Amino acid sequence: MELPKTACRGERNLLKLLTVVVILLLLTVSFGKKAMAQEKKQMVRLAKIKVDPSQLAVYNAALKEQMTMAVRVEPGVLTYYAVADKNDPASITILEIYADTAAYKRHITTPHFKKYKETVNNMVKSLELVDVTLISSAKKPGM
Repeated sequence: MELPKTACRGERNLLKLLTVVVILLLLTVSFGKKAMAQEKKQMVRLAKIKVDPSQLAVYNAALKEQMTMAVRVEPGVLTYYAVADKNDPASITILEIYADTAAYKRHITTPHFKKYKETVNNMVKSLELVDVTLISSAKKPGM
């Protein structure tokens, strides 16, 4: 979506953020009826991360390893989606969905999460965690 040249930087950033949030919410199509019934207990968070561009490939590999391990071995880690801004690949937003707050608290104590944090410590220029509420989701049959 092309913004008018007269749009201020703040408006552009807000539009980018809103676009990312909408896309991330659409990606939550993996929820079934049972999961939607439990959504009030779920912890849903957006992690907005700025990465040192010169270390982006290493960061992305560490992130993928951590996400894959967490979903595989932690029952309380339900969903991860990581996306990069097409115009600024070092701007990454992650949608994280946990069964509940206790699952998140367990997650951040795991060896794979600690390894990730240690690995990316000098790569992350900024981190903003935003707790959000899942309003709705939809999915195609069979997905």
